[in-house]
Amino acid sequence: MIYYFTAVLTAILFFIDRKKTVKGLKIGLKKIRKNSPVFLNMIILVAFSLYFISDDLILRFLGDGSGAVGVALAGGLGSLAFMPGFVAFPLAGILLEKGVSYTVIAAFTTTLMMVGIVTYPIEKDFFGLKITVIRNIISLIMAIIVSIVIGLFYGELFI
Repeated sequence: MIYYFTAVLTAILFFIDRKKTVKGLKIGLKKIRKNSPVFLNMIILVAFSLYFISDDLILRFLGDGSGAVGVALAGGLGSLAFMPGFVAFPLAGILLEKGVSYTVIAAFTTTLMMVGIVTYPIEKDFFGLKITVIRNIISLIMAIIVSIVIGLFYGELFI
């Protein structure tokens, strides 16, 4: 549905101002060409990781019985890695199929996209040390809250 909406909107904009629309499409295609290798490498790395790490190992550390340790491990792994949503959510689906709990997946995906240990040096240069540390701590706290709420919602955690 969103593709149709985008195509219709692009066509309308093309009739309104051809030069700007063509210029925008060229800029967009350049960015896609520039960023595609990075995303492709990320997808390949995830695929290799899932291939070489056994399901038993994943379930032992992140499965239903892993509890707080599994949530902490998933949060730590997510904080160390960095992935955009279009890679993180399919990965979460794969983990769910392997038997990983919703609570653990919530901790993993939220820290994966919100906490930035890998991006820390760049973020520190742009925002400063204090803001970077505060943002990452708040993001980690929010990720824990989200995973707890998800766990309560799906009946994996009990008050």
